[in-house]
Amino acid sequence: MAFQVPDLPYAYDALEPHIDEQTMRVHHDKHHQAYVDNANKALAGTEWENRSIEDILASIEIIPDDLRAAVRNNAGGHANHSLFWQIMSPDGGGEPEGALADAINDTFGSLDELKTLVNDTGVKRFGSGWSWLVWDGTGLAVYSTPNQDSPLIQSDVPLLGIDVWEHAYYLEYQNRRPDYLAAWWNVVNWPEVSRRFEEAR
Repeated sequence: MAFQVPDLPYAYDALEPHIDEQTMRVHHDKHHQAYVDNANKALAGTEWENRSIEDILASIEIIPDDLRAAVRNNAGGHANHSLFWQIMSPDGGGEPEGALADAINDTFGSLDELKTLVNDTGVKRFGSGWSWLVWDGTGLAVYSTPNQDSPLIQSDVPLLGIDVWEHAYYLEYQNRRPDYLAAWWNVVNWPEVSRRFEEAR
């Protein structure tokens, strides 16, 4: 079954003032749609076209050479953005609770330390990419990936990812990526991140 762009679970302007309406419209309707269209085109007529996004990305090394880059970039972009819309909320911000909060404190020392690490990782990503909090099979980890590479490629479970491509923030923040990263925590959907954490472990 062909991939489709999921509907936003909130209005385009619901994340203002932290993420502006125009950015959300262009990001969701144009950029994500392009990843879906290109992924579907690359996979059409192949044995992979009806596989899950998780299966495709976990198997990227055995995708035929002539398709691999297009699949990696575009299926990765679809997976990453599908998560991104869900882990943001107009009622976001605050702090995680329960097992996720405990795991963050045990692994990173505090929520503030986690935020600092995720933000620093995002700022230092040269060019375009993502900053991630993942479950790596044994615990929580933070790292960045280039372009639209997904943690699924290395069999990690993405729990939280911040898009640091310029299309995610440039209309509002221009070249101030650190300001965008700092503001992003005001919209983080901790209940969804916690749900993903519980499912992963």
